[in-house]
Amino acid sequence: MSIANDEADDLDDDDENDEKDDKDDNDDDDDGDDGDGVVVVVVEMMMVMMVMMMMMLKMMMRRKRMMMMMMITMMMMLLLLLMMMIMAMVMVVLVESMMTMMIMMMRMMMMMMIMMMKMMMMMMMMMMMMMVVVVMMMMMMMMIMMMMMMMMMMMMMMMMMMMMMMVVMMMMVMIVMIVMMVMMVVMMMVMMVMMMMMMIMMIMMIMVMMVMVMMTIIMKFIQIL
Repeated sequence: MSIANDEADDLDDDDENDEKDDKDDNDDDDDGDDGDGVVVVVVEMMMVMMVMMMMMLKMMMRRKRMMMMMMITMMMMLLLLLMMMIMAMVMVVLVESMMTMMIMMMRMMMMMMIMMMKMMMMMMMMMMMMMVVVVMMMMMMMMIMMMMMMMMMMMMMMMMMMMMMMVVMMMMVMIVMIVMMVMMVVMMMVMMVMMMMMMIMMIMMIMVMMVMVMMTIIMKFIQIL
């Protein structure tokens, strides 16, 4: 709400002529406050991420792959939730009007810049004091985790693709087998019919031969008589 009020002040300043001095003062104060809030949110998010990383490490050391997959999915969900929450907050602030939206954008850019500066200063201080190795280790861990997530996703995709391919291949083989079976049955039927025809033909031929022989024998008898 404070941000929205600040924007209203800014708009009022724009309307007036003596905008420069007031706006500069206002901007400095507001950006300082907003930056602090954003830094706090970022730090909280980082803390949550750290806790999740530690949990994931424990799971990796203790149990099998399924738990790790569960943790990764949970982390993805939580990240999505965080993103959605942030987006919702931003949208709630932005809904007022296009002008406030433009000012919001400018202000967000400024806030981001100041936040980055603050974070850089904090990092420098930490490095000056100690924790160089720790920070580097954390960065490495984050990188490795991201890489592992990517690898897992790729593996899952590959597995899905392989499964699909296998199913398709099986379907093709099944279809071919069925077609072959049908063809074989048809061939068998045709062969059976052919055999039947052949048998009938053979019987007919034999009958004809018999008749011929009988006729000849009868003719011979007649001749003899």
